[in-house]
Amino acid sequence: MTNVSLHQGGVPETTLPPEPADALNALAGALAQPIESRRDAIADVVTRWPRFLDGWARLGEFARDDIEAYACFRVGYHRGLDGLRQAGWRGSGYVRWRYETNRGFLRALEGLRATAEAIGEADEANRCNEFLHQLDPEWDRRS
Repeated sequence: MTNVSLHQGGVPETTLPPEPADALNALAGALAQPIESRRDAIADVVTRWPRFLDGWARLGEFARDDIEAYACFRVGYHRGLDGLRQAGWRGSGYVRWRYETNRGFLRALEGLRATAEAIGEADEANRCNEFLHQLDPEWDRRS
């Protein structure tokens, strides 16, 4: 099933399909864990659902260091590109934050931007920033 539609201005707009309800519930439970066990609880969710974009993004947010975070965000970003292509995205058009199902991918891309900046990968940070604004012209570094 294709999830691409034309925006009023003619630009295609893609929304990712929803994640399984049990994955969403498991992530909500993991995020509610005490801070000292939260990262491991999120890692358990990602282990069970390795294609869960918001799981990867959240794991990056709770990573032990910038390199681990960078790796988690990069996995979420690449899995997100795969998901977008499966949803009909052809490399251009909008993927907006306003749609809940797109947020895991955009959160991973924003995390990749931030960690690329943190580890001195300025070119990649700039590319991610530009891509975020191409995907959603209203982007303002939401989390």
